[in-house]
Amino acid sequence: MRRVAHAVAQAELAFGSAGVAARWEETFHELLAGLDFLPNSPTLMNAGTPLGQLSACFVVPIDDTMESIFDALKAMALLQRSGGGTGFSFSRLRPRGDALASTGGEASGPVSFMRIFDCATQNIKQGGRRRGANMGVLRVDHPDVLEFVDAKLSGQSLQNFNLSVAVTDAFMRAVGRGEDYELAHPRHRRPVGRRSARAVFDRIVDAAWRSGDPGLLYLDAINRANPTPALGEIEATNPCGEVPLLPWESCVLGSVNLAHMVRGEADLDWDRLRRAVRAGVRFLDDVIEVNHDPLPEVAAMTRGTRKVGLGVMGFAESLILLGVPYDAPDAIAWADRMMAFIASEARAASRELAATRGAFPNWTSSIPAATGERQRNAALLSIAPTGTLSIIAGTSGGIESLFALAYRRAHTLGGPPLVEVNPVFLRHAQARGLAVDEVIARVLARGTLRDAPGVPETTRRLFVTAMEMDVHRHLLIQQAFQRHVDNAVSKTINLPEDAEPDDVARAYLEGWRLGLKGVTIYRSGSRAGQVLTLGTGEEAAAREVFAKCDPGACVL
Repeated sequence: MRRVAHAVAQAELAFGSAGVAARWEETFHELLAGLDFLPNSPTLMNAGTPLGQLSACFVVPIDDTMESIFDALKAMALLQRSGGGTGFSFSRLRPRGDALASTGGEASGPVSFMRIFDCATQNIKQGGRRRGANMGVLRVDHPDVLEFVDAKLSGQSLQNFNLSVAVTDAFMRAVGRGEDYELAHPRHRRPVGRRSARAVFDRIVDAAWRSGDPGLLYLDAINRANPTPALGEIEATNPCGEVPLLPWESCVLGSVNLAHMVRGEADLDWDRLRRAVRAGVRFLDDVIEVNHDPLPEVAAMTRGTRKVGLGVMGFAESLILLGVPYDAPDAIAWADRMMAFIASEARAASRELAATRGAFPNWTSSIPAATGERQRNAALLSIAPTGTLSIIAGTSGGIESLFALAYRRAHTLGGPPLVEVNPVFLRHAQARGLAVDEVIARVLARGTLRDAPGVPETTRRLFVTAMEMDVHRHLLIQQAFQRHVDNAVSKTINLPEDAEPDDVARAYLEGWRLGLKGVTIYRSGSRAGQVLTLGTGEEAAAREVFAKCDPGACVL
């Protein structure tokens, strides 16, 4: 934490004295060491090291030429080697079977080239520490969309990609009306055929139900929020979907720990939250300043818009500490109130930085310029999944509900799985005088308190888990945050193993109607090697270790 705080605070020297830099280093260190705020993993890993690449995510453009495709492949390798995740739209590539004037042959289509990118990723570790991650996007009107939809059904192909179909408002309306829609050739955008929108939508739903992919990106909603449309249209996002980016843009992310902001059972420490948000925005802007951008194209675009993604983690845990069940109406009200406050303070911080450091260079042609609001950053807010960060902070990930009260977590950096029992639940059970050994045995076996004997209904409700909730409740929480977030929100709609395809369809249709920018679903057991596994399946061994562990932080 000291290494990171010192390295990032060096940005202050460009705008002030060494004394100012030293004061901000102490502020940053206090924020990080206290786990009130953490930046994305590449910043933690690389700040103050020779590598110095601190961005979490990039979008790399791909045009319909062999040169562009393999230039993008090279760029991906360099970006992932430095610790970043990469997103691509393959929508500009001509469809399978299209004639090639240069050779007289036929095009092999976007999915064939995605397999090359996937193979390369398989052999690269991000920053030498973890395997790379990609987002692959294809427009719904691309002629090869069905091949793309089915690309991961085998369970073997494209394992280093998340897939998302970019759907338009026109397509979603056609689904609702049972109408056909036009396919367009990617080179000239002229119609080349028609398909039933409902049939394509059902194919997407079936693939997602079977494998977890593809998700949906609501392309028109994303571009309505594009702060710099003069620079181009947004076609893709980072691997987890929370940051829509223009070609060659990157983003640095950081998350405020909401679990640390709860004061008693009735309210938040709003002053502490304000300090964390304002310091977090400054920290992320400083990261852009000291970042070693791995490619000149990335440096130009990133510094031209200076996008950051300040978000949160520990939301589910904060609700528990407030005494509010995640699926209760009050949870939506809290989400709305928290994120509205964070958004207001983040914008104020960005305006203050603009007053002393200048607005982002592309401000004059931006949407904020039309309103007269000078901002340091073209975008400020994003809700990331915070997988590694929430482990470090010892809290729940992003705005996700509790997946389970006990589970096996695949190790993010390799190594054996981590068996975890939720420490907030342990403290709650002890404070309420519950028969801890019996309750823990139940939780270790099943992951939830459903039908657990001797557990009060209020406790069951307070510790409701992801797969015990209706799709609608998940989406309303996501909407409450998205209302105040200028980038996007990463949230998984977790479904139990016995969920039906209709549950997936409802999530995708309702997500569009609610104005979200994307929806990801995951039905438990639909993919081999999932990150979290319900229950531990190791009851006897876990009980033995639990008897010796500190209930305040029980990782078995």
